[in-house]
Amino acid sequence: MKFGISYSTPQFGVDPGKLLRFARDAEDLGFESLYVPEHVALQPGAKIGPMELDPTLPYGDPLECLTFVAAGTRRILLGTGVLLLPYHHPVVLAKRLATVDLLSGGRMRLLTVGVGALPGEAAAVGVDFATRGRRADEALDVLRLLWAGDVDGVSHAGEFFTLDAVCSFPKPVGGGLPIHVGGSSDAAARRAGRRGDGYFPGGLLTPDERRHQFALARTAASEAGRDPDALQYTRWGSIGMSEEDAESLANQGVTRLVVSPTTADAAAQRDEMAAFAERFALVRPVGPVE
Repeated sequence: MKFGISYSTPQFGVDPGKLLRFARDAEDLGFESLYVPEHVALQPGAKIGPMELDPTLPYGDPLECLTFVAAGTRRILLGTGVLLLPYHHPVVLAKRLATVDLLSGGRMRLLTVGVGALPGEAAAVGVDFATRGRRADEALDVLRLLWAGDVDGVSHAGEFFTLDAVCSFPKPVGGGLPIHVGGSSDAAARRAGRRGDGYFPGGLLTPDERRHQFALARTAASEAGRDPDALQYTRWGSIGMSEEDAESLANQGVTRLVVSPTTADAAAQRDEMAAFAERFALVRPVGPVE
């Protein structure tokens, strides 16, 4: 089991000192990864399920935040939880992600994408909300196509994107990036199995619904000719969870847990993170960066 931590910009703010201190504390305490969420735009009255979102919540741009974190850390992996893929053009996004990965020394390894749940947010960026799933599927294919392309460029003719001998350099470290799929719907689970390197469901689902969706992701992977055992399974957890809680999730196939402090106070955050690290005996990295 691997353990990540989320820095919630709407909860903790976009303060450079606090963000960097948080990331360094997480790295020092042995957390594998740091995640940042995304909303591109909010409107008064916008709701996800029964929860209304305050339109003044300071959602920092996740890739800008992670680039900043990368400059001040050495080992912690970088993740999004989640980046709203349909609201980004894949040609621009491919360049941004490759750049973050290179500048971080190959640490942009936990890109997690979703399709969004707010019609107003889609409208604000000129995307038809009803098509966001298909748009995300095609964007996933285009990202990988661009990263795999050579000096002759790549071409693509799809429903949403058309490329004609397009070159995208520089490339990420190793030539491409893993892409995890977030979301709590059956469509998200199938997308993860067919196109993703991992599945990171959210939402308020029952244990039976969770089991159903992970099984659906594995089935979709098999049907697509992919190895279902290679699919990473990430879940949200509580920073106060017990070892027994984590073991129960591991028995369900979970390979990574992501937690978040319950407070915006920096000292209290570190105390919560330190207690979690001690409880789960997280190994603190030592020695030079490889």
